[in-house]
Amino acid sequence: MRIGIAGFMHESNTFNPILADRKAFVEQGMAFGDDVLKEWRDARHEVGGFFSAADELGFTAVPLLMAWATPSGPVTREAFEEVCAALIERLRAERLDGLLLALHGAMVSEGRPDADREILARVRKVVGPDFPVGVTFDLHGNLPPDLAEVCDLAVAYRTNPHIDQHECGVRAARLLVRWVRGEIRPRLVVVKPAMRINIMKQDTSLEPLVGVMRRVREMEGDSILAASLLPGFAYADVPHVGPAIVLVGQGDMRELRQRAEAIAEDLVARRDEFDAQLPDPATAVRSAMGETRRPVVLVDTGDNVGGGSAGDGTVLLAELLRKGATGFVVCLYDPEAVRECRRVGDSVTLRVGGKVDRLHGDPVEVTGVVRLLHDGDYTETAIRHGGKRINHMGPTALVELPGDDWLALTSLRHPPFSLGALTCLGLEPGRMRILVVKAAIAYKAAYGSVAGSILEVETPGVTAIHRR
Repeated sequence: MRIGIAGFMHESNTFNPILADRKAFVEQGMAFGDDVLKEWRDARHEVGGFFSAADELGFTAVPLLMAWATPSGPVTREAFEEVCAALIERLRAERLDGLLLALHGAMVSEGRPDADREILARVRKVVGPDFPVGVTFDLHGNLPPDLAEVCDLAVAYRTNPHIDQHECGVRAARLLVRWVRGEIRPRLVVVKPAMRINIMKQDTSLEPLVGVMRRVREMEGDSILAASLLPGFAYADVPHVGPAIVLVGQGDMRELRQRAEAIAEDLVARRDEFDAQLPDPATAVRSAMGETRRPVVLVDTGDNVGGGSAGDGTVLLAELLRKGATGFVVCLYDPEAVRECRRVGDSVTLRVGGKVDRLHGDPVEVTGVVRLLHDGDYTETAIRHGGKRINHMGPTALVELPGDDWLALTSLRHPPFSLGALTCLGLEPGRMRILVVKAAIAYKAAYGSVAGSILEVETPGVTAIHRR
């Protein structure tokens, strides 16, 4: 049994002007053929799960391609077409019994608001309507209601922060192998509640979401092969934005749809529980300075890099400096400032951040000493957002400010999914007073282990929790 392994993943924030071009995918991960196996086999990611399942179930994994880029604005037309063409070419060149395909579910390309569906439509055109294709989706996917026209088998992550990606890949592979063997013939149902779930209410370990996720998971049984709830990705101006209940089953599809609709109706009835209210920056910084449980993690929700924001927001940095806070660490995407940090030991005056746009604050002038210049590469070893892969921040400068304050300036936008982004620079997160993370929920898998307290802050930006 020969199963193709492929992935094409991007979470697209349509409010971000920075597009994901070919360079963005090359910088973070674009591999073909055997290079997919080398890079992703041991990753705690769904693609790593595909390879683990091959060992468990005894099928031959045929690596085709894997491309992903840090969340940003939409994928350029050229990059989308190149990766799709490469996938189709490899599908045609191989004699396969099935395909395992990792998609995000919230990819938007120029001119294609439903890019993930388009990928599946092109695959179906090549392999035919009955060829076994198993798909994995990120929990933040915005799935179109007509997905079932091009997809019969799909499973999504169950956790946010995402710590079950590997397991998700294994689950998809097990079902696909049963399909190839003729033991099942899956069919898909997608139901979309008429609502949004605020991203700050998407922690799957907390109410109001934890109970609904458990209820969906418990639906799996003889007639329901897989049940998923995707809370959705709010930062996309597309017709199919929002949550989805996805059931994979056999037999009476009307009953399957009715059961999915019951979950949707419950969510809509409780929609007020899925909104969030957070303090403003001034209030949050004041609270952080008076907090005795340290370090305090200040969550910059409006500049959530993992949600596709600029990564150079200065609102919290400016407030920390204005109030005279000490012992803080702030990471900013600012390749221009990195280039100005030429030698370790140099005293520098920099205008940092606020350069992508003016939605995330203005540039802030700081004076400090360059303490470290680093290539920005480090390896995450824990099960955090893929894990066991080299992460790339690009050339990075660590600047010490007066008051034992630190700026980590990176040349690539980098989400705070790992403490390695700080420890590789010689910083000890647990010894700091205040840690600023540009995130929403995913940071918890790493920073939760060191945080004395957490303060989520309503800041402006393309991932603001309330659009103004």
